[in-house]
Amino acid sequence: MKFVDEYRDADLAKKLSEEIARVSQGRPLKIMEVCGGHTHTIYKYGIEDVLPPNIDLIHGPGCPVCVIPMGRIDDAHAIAREPDVIFTTFGDMMRVPGSRGALLDAKAEGADVRFVYSPLDALKLAKLNPDKRVVFFAIGFETTAPSTALTLLRAQAEDVKNFSVFCNHVNILPAIKALLDSPDLRLDGFVGPGHVSTIIGCEPYRFIPEKYGKPVVMSGFEPLDVIQAIYMLVKQIAQERRQVENQYSRVVRWEGNLKALEILARVFELRPFFEWRGLGFINHSAMKLRGEFAAWDAELLFDVPGLRVADPKACQCGEVLKGVIKPWECKVFGTACTPETPIGTCMVSSEGACAAYYNYGRFSIASQRRALVAEQAPEMRVH
Repeated sequence: MKFVDEYRDADLAKKLSEEIARVSQGRPLKIMEVCGGHTHTIYKYGIEDVLPPNIDLIHGPGCPVCVIPMGRIDDAHAIAREPDVIFTTFGDMMRVPGSRGALLDAKAEGADVRFVYSPLDALKLAKLNPDKRVVFFAIGFETTAPSTALTLLRAQAEDVKNFSVFCNHVNILPAIKALLDSPDLRLDGFVGPGHVSTIIGCEPYRFIPEKYGKPVVMSGFEPLDVIQAIYMLVKQIAQERRQVENQYSRVVRWEGNLKALEILARVFELRPFFEWRGLGFINHSAMKLRGEFAAWDAELLFDVPGLRVADPKACQCGEVLKGVIKPWECKVFGTACTPETPIGTCMVSSEGACAAYYNYGRFSIASQRRALVAEQAPEMRVH
């Protein structure tokens, strides 16, 4: 099959792994894959078990569902329970728990909560239900923000006043900076988020090698994409280079998608602060609607509590998102917390690290493998 099987060639993957072992020469290296899509590729195809044991893959905060804090879920609950509201969102967000339960619980209790495939579906609902107030729960990184922006521009052009957006779009770069500034995590390089980079390009990542001395390689999502990106990182480290490189050049442009960036700038502006699950409040790390779109801003149209809600004590999603622990090290992983009964967001989302471990059965293999490596080289443990 052209351009699919070519990226899943087991023999080539083995050769690349051998080259990674040769170039790294057994040096312990911690590499973070920022995007949750990469995490699922890694465990679906067993990439971690193909790589030499000195390469330790750390999971980052690149899952847009996972990083939404419980307080914002409670805000969504409050809006959804308002009279005459049809509250719409993507499927994953229906099951994310807040302090009052998930949006599915609100639906069971009588709220009109519906999942949609795009914000345009929500706008269509608003046109079909002029006597209702239709709200779209907008989440995601720069990848999905353009579709929300375009929908708002259409709602403005068509003067659809019963449609609004509860905006929770976030920006990946401030989160990476927060991780790099964290004293409890040591990293040697980053597998850059491919989907986000199709929008923002490669240029914005230059601060990572220039200020922090860490290499970054943008990667696609097939198995050989990820392995090649890791090889490119290891090669940079061996040659004592620190650069931004683009493995995903068939999709990602250095300057990004200029039209999409223009649309984002027209509709959104940066929030001074926004809370991330596990990372706390990060400056200018999220988007909000500009003033000219106030008539479609759910945060202005509804009484949103805006309270900060602490995560359940048993849940360690925050540590997983920061890369401090692996999912299988969480006390409730696979027992009290499963995809059917999730306690935290990392087990809910289709891009969550915990869901990847659980669904693909990697946690048992990974724990055995890491335990063996830790015995052989205690300094390789995650701190």
